[in-house]
Amino acid sequence: MHGSRRAFLGRALGLAATTAGLTAGLGTTAHAADASAAAGRHGCRRRRIPPSGLGMHLYTMRTPLAQDFKGTLARLAETGYATVGVSGRHGHSAAAIRQMLDETRLKAVLEHVGHSTVTGSGLPQALEDIHTLGARWIVVPSLPGEMHSPAGFREAARQFNKAGLAAREAGLGPLLFHNHGSDHAVVEGENLYDILLTETDPELVGFELDVYWAAKGGADPRSLFVRHRHRFPALHVKDMAPDGDFADVGSGVLDFAAMFDTAKSGGVRQWLVEHDSPADPFATALNSYRYLSRLRY
Repeated sequence: MHGSRRAFLGRALGLAATTAGLTAGLGTTAHAADASAAAGRHGCRRRRIPPSGLGMHLYTMRTPLAQDFKGTLARLAETGYATVGVSGRHGHSAAAIRQMLDETRLKAVLEHVGHSTVTGSGLPQALEDIHTLGARWIVVPSLPGEMHSPAGFREAARQFNKAGLAAREAGLGPLLFHNHGSDHAVVEGENLYDILLTETDPELVGFELDVYWAAKGGADPRSLFVRHRHRFPALHVKDMAPDGDFADVGSGVLDFAAMFDTAKSGGVRQWLVEHDSPADPFATALNSYRYLSRLRY
């Protein structure tokens, strides 16, 4: 049974990772109503995501946010979400977003800020805006394509250490980096993501691990949490359809109970739902929340 499942996933996803790597990161999961049963396949699971740690990365909701920012936040709060990751302000200031968050009883925990801002003269204002939002972490969402080489990632590590120090001096948490699949590539014999993990200061730099892109890139989130303890305070919880596309959390092939088994070692404090191209963002928000709020791991 397990062997045929691994073979199917290998064909469906087209990943270059080994079968062992896929086994650790991927598997067939149930829909939201079957979340407890899914966890049961991994033994008697009693842990759950704390309600205060279950959030939404607002890139998922960008279409309704552009039309009604506060109304969208209110619906997320009504669904049960406690926190958000800010990604795009849709013409609102940090102060205005904070007011809307306060009025809807949501808390921002981080904001995505472009690499050029974090490494340039805009960093002090960006850090001040993190304070205004009431958040803890500034997150670099991606690196420029020309930096995708060992030399480029070593330069990024140097930049992140510097910006992370500025974040600490501003009274914030470490700077975080958000991964995509190509960040896990092996280039010139070196794994790019490993360069960031080993050449950044753990006191200054952490990681917002996107579990979909990690799995797509051949990485094993469960193993990362063990090998690099306390480096992953936030996750993007994004599911993968059998054809490798995006899916509502709990409806795809990623085995979240297995992934989260070592989340405590990784220092995970925030589980932020994300879907890059939802047909109905509110349905995605509801389906994903129901699944994660019932999941035991």
